[in-house]
Amino acid sequence: QVQLVESGGGSVQPGGSLRLSCPASGFCSSRYLMSWYRQAPGKERELMAAITSAGSSTNYADPAKGRFTISRDNGKNTVYLQMNSLKPDDTAVYYCKADWYSSYWGQGTQVTVSS
Repeated sequence: QVQLVESGGGSVQPGGSLRLSCPASGFCSSRYLMSWYRQAPGKERELMAAITSAGSSTNYADPAKGRFTISRDNGKNTVYLQMNSLKPDDTAVYYCKADWYSSYWGQGTQVTVSS
């Protein structure tokens, strides 16, 4: 059974940090482009960061540049998103996605940034 299960979300004050994890099971995620998306209430889901299968290249959306870091450990079939200097505008449900010949989504993890 194919699964992506995000974890690491929670509530944090502005300026704080969180590290999201997304272990994959049921498929060989090391062959897949892995991405993190987010969706805030009333807004469309947006791509935040992506990393190639070998981890040699990454891309970030403007809101993530300089604050978020995507990484992966193919030995653990896991992709991570380190989020620093969090702002209230970062409040959203964060999803990981795997893309190759098929695409898979996780169920999401809530991140709330509030004082």
